[in-house]
Amino acid sequence: MKDELSKQIISTVRQFVNQDVAPVVNELEDKDIYPKELADKMAELGLFGINIPEEYGGLGLPFKTLSDIFIELSKGWMSLAGILGTHTILSYLILNHGTEQQRKKYLPGLANGLYRGGLGLTESHSGSDVQNIRTVAKKNDEGYEINGSKMFITNGSNGNLFVIVSKTNLNATPKYKGISCFIVEKTDEGFSVGQKLNKLGYRGVDTCELLLQDCEIPLNRLLGTEEGKGFTQVMDGLETGRINVAARSVGVAKVALDMSIKYTKNRETFGKKIKDHQMIQSMIASMATKIEAANLLVSNAAKLKDRGERVDLESGMAKLYASEICQEVCMDAMRIHGGYGYVKDLPIERFYRDAPLMIIGEGTNEIMKLLIAKRIYEKYI
Repeated sequence: MKDELSKQIISTVRQFVNQDVAPVVNELEDKDIYPKELADKMAELGLFGINIPEEYGGLGLPFKTLSDIFIELSKGWMSLAGILGTHTILSYLILNHGTEQQRKKYLPGLANGLYRGGLGLTESHSGSDVQNIRTVAKKNDEGYEINGSKMFITNGSNGNLFVIVSKTNLNATPKYKGISCFIVEKTDEGFSVGQKLNKLGYRGVDTCELLLQDCEIPLNRLLGTEEGKGFTQVMDGLETGRINVAARSVGVAKVALDMSIKYTKNRETFGKKIKDHQMIQSMIASMATKIEAANLLVSNAAKLKDRGERVDLESGMAKLYASEICQEVCMDAMRIHGGYGYVKDLPIERFYRDAPLMIIGEGTNEIMKLLIAKRIYEKYI
């Protein structure tokens, strides 16, 4: 039954990309306009509830299907996958680490799109160094008072629900044991949205600074029941985030390859189609092979996650490799298209601008290499 539903939803997403996204993507991307109508349509299709169980109003689909959905969306416009990506991390955290009261309160709204949001983790000074965040939550008789700021937050402006990562014990050793997660609503007093960032790529989707100034929340907004569990919770959630970023990379690379193949079949130089030149054939072969390898890494990580296994190694490898080959494939696609790949008449230059986001997002690839090396050494001890 789940397999049939997965096939139907993938087909529906593909149709949505062709009929709704393709006609408007160029204007929305060029003018950096938030795609409200497209986001609302994704909510109607149930995509905000991909990884939320049916008992809470979601589709309850496996991570393998989630990754396939992100591939298809990214073939149309990677920014749409970004709107859903951070939202699915938020849903995952509440589902797997929240209390039953928190699940009942928030998951139905997250599934139907009433709540839309993401993860407030990154800070301007700490980047991937999660243990050195400066946002602090102080407990009092009424609840918690949070002070700090978050940077590079997807859905920051248009979202209305966030998991905010904060310090609750400044003296904890090691530092990560002093980190906790909190559910913060946009209407909470002391919460506000700061600057909207003007980005090279990943346009349309809002990426903002979040400000928390004496932000008051009740005691029951601590994610779960214990303080000091935030680091473990976030690392678990980022496994899913790295799968979706890797899937986005595969989607962008695939559409860049598809356009390159079509172009080589029609473009002529020196009296023959450029697909008949050995250099072009070599480029196409390398591009296709890299994409296939990346797709297999993503699929493997997703399937292991569906089995409930720890996948920080596999998701890290998938994110590292897929994002790097995405950048390479997009550059090769631009070379194949020549001058046409460099101008905005074709989306090749957009793919090239979007690709670096996957290299940076959900932990930079330099951090991925450290994580991968650590896990590999653990396995050989």
